Amino acid sequence: MIPAAFDPGLPDLPLRVGLAGLVLVSTVLLMEGWALRAHERVWHHALWFLHRSHHRPRTGPFEANDLLALVNAPPAVLLLSRGTWGNPGWVATLAWAVGAGISLYGTAYLVVHDGYVHGRLPLGFLDRSAWLRKVRAAHRVHHADEAAPFGLFMGPWELEARRAALRRRGQEA
Repeated sequence: MIPAAFDPGLPDLPLRVGLAGLVLVSTVLLMEGWALRAHERVWHHALWFLHRSHHRPRTGPFEANDLLALVNAPPAVLLLSRGTWGNPGWVATLAWAVGAGISLYGTAYLVVHDGYVHGRLPLGFLDRSAWLRKVRAAHRVHHADEAAPFGLFMGPWELEARRAALRRRGQEA
């Protein structure tokens, strides 16, 4: 089944596919910023009663924090549905691309964070990636300090910025 967003009868299909790809990639990148800020300002505050379970030893296959995945799932499903079954046109194309971007980020987060970093999936082969090893190390600092870095994929950069700020303060004092 071809989503309405990419109906072959649309005259501007190549432009539509190109823009959808650009919007999808942009959405994936923006989702890391969203996740970082939500983690820092909401999960570690108003939703700490759920997120706390993630910072404590797990006693089974699930933790209360897993419910936080439901925050991004409904918008992604609604946008993908609009882009798949709605009237063909630019709104369907953009809805599909944003929904796919949210879904792609969520999948990457699940695989890297839950699967690789926390070992909930057998993904040890990802140790071959120097970048993912840095991501895991930065996330472990977050768990040790319950402070920055709050991002996952940007965690190594965020951690380095935190360390640089601490060095500057030490030099100024």
